[in-house]
Amino acid sequence: MIKNYLKIAWRNITKRSFYSLLNIAGLGTGIVFTFLIGAYVWSELQVNKKLHNASHQYILTSLWKDPNMGYELATLGPLAKRLKEDYPNLVKNYYRFDGITSFVSKDEKHFRENVQLGDSTLLSLYGFKLLDGNAATALNEPYSVVITKDIAIKYFGKTNIVGETINMGSSSGTKHDFTINAVLDDIPENSVTTLNAENKNAIFVPTASYAYFHRADLEAWQNIQIASYVELQDGVTAQSLAKPIQQLLQQNTTEVTQKNLVVKPILLSNYYLQKDNALVKRMLYALSFIGLFILLMAVVNFINIAISSGSNRMKEIGVRKVMGGMRPQLIIQFLTESLILVLIATLVAVAIYPIVEPLFAQMVGKPLPALLSLPVYFIFVVITFIVLLGLLAGIYPAFVLSSVNTINSLKGKLKTVKENILLRKSLVGFQFCIALVVLIGATIVTQQIAHFFGQGLGYNKEYIVASQVPRDWTPAGVRKMETVRNEFAAMPQVANVSLSYEIPNGMNGGQPPIYKLGTDSTQAIAMQALVTDENYLNTYQIPLQSGEFFDSKGLDSGKVVLNEKAATALGYKDAATAVGQTVRIPGDPTLYTVKGVTNDFHFGSMQQAIQPMIVFNLANATNYRYLSFKLKPGNTSNSIEAIQKKWTTLLPGTSFDYVFMDDALKKIYKSELQLQKAAYTATVLSIIIVLMGVLGLVSLSIQKRTKEIGIRKVLGASVSGIVVLFMKDFLAVIIVAGIIACPIAWFIMNGWLSDYAYRINITETPFIICIAGLVFITTILIALQTIKTGTENPVKSLRTE
Repeated sequence: MIKNYLKIAWRNITKRSFYSLLNIAGLGTGIVFTFLIGAYVWSELQVNKKLHNASHQYILTSLWKDPNMGYELATLGPLAKRLKEDYPNLVKNYYRFDGITSFVSKDEKHFRENVQLGDSTLLSLYGFKLLDGNAATALNEPYSVVITKDIAIKYFGKTNIVGETINMGSSSGTKHDFTINAVLDDIPENSVTTLNAENKNAIFVPTASYAYFHRADLEAWQNIQIASYVELQDGVTAQSLAKPIQQLLQQNTTEVTQKNLVVKPILLSNYYLQKDNALVKRMLYALSFIGLFILLMAVVNFINIAISSGSNRMKEIGVRKVMGGMRPQLIIQFLTESLILVLIATLVAVAIYPIVEPLFAQMVGKPLPALLSLPVYFIFVVITFIVLLGLLAGIYPAFVLSSVNTINSLKGKLKTVKENILLRKSLVGFQFCIALVVLIGATIVTQQIAHFFGQGLGYNKEYIVASQVPRDWTPAGVRKMETVRNEFAAMPQVANVSLSYEIPNGMNGGQPPIYKLGTDSTQAIAMQALVTDENYLNTYQIPLQSGEFFDSKGLDSGKVVLNEKAATALGYKDAATAVGQTVRIPGDPTLYTVKGVTNDFHFGSMQQAIQPMIVFNLANATNYRYLSFKLKPGNTSNSIEAIQKKWTTLLPGTSFDYVFMDDALKKIYKSELQLQKAAYTATVLSIIIVLMGVLGLVSLSIQKRTKEIGIRKVLGASVSGIVVLFMKDFLAVIIVAGIIACPIAWFIMNGWLSDYAYRINITETPFIICIAGLVFITTILIALQTIKTGTENPVKSLRTE
């Protein structure tokens, strides 16, 4: 019996090969997109899950009343260690690190690398696998280092290099050899070695080397920029740490810190999804819903084509019933066909997956796991998926076609169910509605991203290239770097050069509290700090609202510059009033005079409002990291090449690792750009699936109405009239779908835009353009199909049965 079901099902599938291929193509497209999204979601859910004893690993996050007072992902330097020492019944172990960058050299290879200075517990606490070395002692001694497999191959071309050395530079301009004590195997993505996008570390140095790198004391309670982790004892919850943390804060920190700071332990296995206002979780939800709707559209195509082609099988159904066929047998027959089609579509999707995976990986910004690398239980997930999808796609057509009266079946009629015209139009309308929502959403996302990179930044990013430089923060080192800067500025390809600690990439150097002279220090306002030379404003073309910027004469000792937001926050009625006023930093005896006020400009993401900002002169705060080059318009690649040659001469032994400001902004808006790519992909897929459905339905409609077309032609109907006859049904459905889709799209996108302090206004333009575009594409497809039929000899049409 089963063999007969399968044999008949296969005959019917091959007999209607065109429609079978349409169904397989539509379902295959939806399934492969679902597999891609499913693999991505699964890989994101695995982050931090593979750490040793992951259910007990926590990160200590800082919730400040004023976000400018500190970082959420860092906390007080000694806190994790003291929790372990003072409360060993609660805390089993701890790990802390401070992230820096350093020029690393080996022979002729010179690169700036991310370096993680941390406790020696790193290797034992998280279970990272070593290719070579001893985890227990690798990070115990000063000037020792642990590197990853990739770094080992990058500098040495091999991994068995324990005992070799690499040279690392400090902020005082000195260099020192570090002995490699261990090599780490490939590390799964986690929130310890990769805390954020800018902090992917591959070189690990012990805290015994802090003095060499001139970092703030790890054991100082004033140091609030240390990433800290704890491993809890069995049975201990995060809530158990609330009171011990509060006690340590009361004993060791100022009243201001106690009033403004809440330290919250977050389970590492949850942290990755929750950080940055649950950015990753929201992205996973968005992609999952997109994948679900794409798959539903493919299923709707299947149902629509199955119902529409049902009249071609009415006589078969009638004969089966006359010969004693029972309705359950007919239902099983149709479901068997559906399951076979879904199985074939799934196999096609599995075959296509490795081909399209690199494209999807580029879209989401990270590689996806191969299907074979997923756990074995995924085989049962796929089997369940095939069965459920087969039933979902085939159950309605099976019940509809099997319920037709025997006499009507023999006559080839579907009058008893009136061909379910309303249902088919509703299903097509659903597809058009989803396609329009996705298309409108993609358009609005594109407009908002254009706003991110447009003129609203407050500075001119065009032709700006930035590169980190070797650091020597001594007075002599600063003077040397200023000389280097001036040498670069004299190049004919360069319009301007600035030396600074920060560039507008969202990575601010600190948040000092500032208050007006004559007021109480408790009224201090945390501000973003910038350390720049006198060329910064000209390089980035930031407008000056009032006063002056720094000059090159060395007369700016004790002078600072504010942005408009800072001047307003300090209580000055306008920018001009702020110029010449005196401000202070609590605990700092220096009196700072406001020399000028700049226009507000975006330093980080437009998700947050522009923050109060204070700019310090490099002559006073001798910290620098970047040279920013304003290139002259022209051949950019030749300009970069010229700078690189000059760099080799002026800064030998270092690499020119440059970044365009456009690329720096892309890192800030990484998730938005990923969403844009996902929206584009979903738009293309949804339109393809919709057009596949329209192609199949129009083709079936033409078959059913061949004789009608012949009669209309004999009576004088034109080809254009025949085309319009088929178009009007679909165009009406698109218009209705548009009326439904527009408010849905507006609601979704307005909610998305509400996360941004600076956003575009939603106008009617994207709605009109998207509906018109879909109408145009659908019209072209229908016209191409119907013109051929409309131009055929009507005699041939009239002979058709």
